[in-house]
Amino acid sequence: MRKGSIKNTRINSEVQKELSLIIGELKDPRIDPMATVTEVNVTPDLKYCTAYISVLGDEEHGNETITGLENASGFIRRELAARVNLRNTPELKFIQDRSLEYGIHMSRLIDETIAKDKEAHVPDEDDERIN
Repeated sequence: MRKGSIKNTRINSEVQKELSLIIGELKDPRIDPMATVTEVNVTPDLKYCTAYISVLGDEEHGNETITGLENASGFIRRELAARVNLRNTPELKFIQDRSLEYGIHMSRLIDETIAKDKEAHVPDEDDERIN
């Protein structure tokens, strides 16, 4: 199975869906109940799976969630094996996804820049003639 194949894409989406459900059922207080599985990459040989987890809050809270998930990875893997019928159940690796935080930060910077430009722009006679 090739990495970009339709079959691999379907496996990634099915594993992502089931991981989201399993993580939502965990009772570990370190794991944020609003943790979201943003992306899953399963290798073509089905031996390894990288799951990108987005957590709202500060970096420390995100690190605690990743630590809790790593400690529960055996349980999560067993549940995944029971729910998804794969030849091999992949070994799980959790990585904190900060792309949403980065996007929010960039959006704020853009908004601030636009606001500063509007404040700095003083209309003069040439602007009135153009309009």
